[in-house]
Amino acid sequence: MTFAYIGSLNMAKKLLLLNGPNLNLLGTREPEVYGKETLADIEQAASAQAGAAGATLSCFQSNHEGALIDRIHAAKTEGVDAIVLNPGGLTHTSVALRHALAGVAIPSVDVTIPHIPTRAAIPPPSLPSTPARDAPRPVAARASPTRTTRASARRSL
Repeated sequence: MTFAYIGSLNMAKKLLLLNGPNLNLLGTREPEVYGKETLADIEQAASAQAGAAGATLSCFQSNHEGALIDRIHAAKTEGVDAIVLNPGGLTHTSVALRHALAGVAIPSVDVTIPHIPTRAAIPPPSLPSTPARDAPRPVAARASPTRTTRASARRSL
């Protein structure tokens, strides 16, 4: 797995990876769609890549929207430089996550597993991604580095 956008956050030294509802089921839920890697595998790989880039990465997952919002709010007082968010089951419905991200004014990037347009005939917009100013990026564990571009990440941060 490669998280190319982490390497492109050259000024961000303290990162927060947030994972929303149902992502705790990665590796067992529809592995033909979401892959066989677990959330722990993905967090470990992301932490290693952040470390290699000289950054630290904290990870948090919740199946509850309010817990994710509380974690976003806490990030502001903790000095988090950037947030990487996979809203999971809240991707198309959470105005509250969108407002929380806008409220803390921390640069953020919205990611998805798998790439939304390949799953839906007419994909609805990702509401939390609006403050990130770009569409979610696919970061499926089996995704190649070219699926997540550095240029897209720089543009949205």
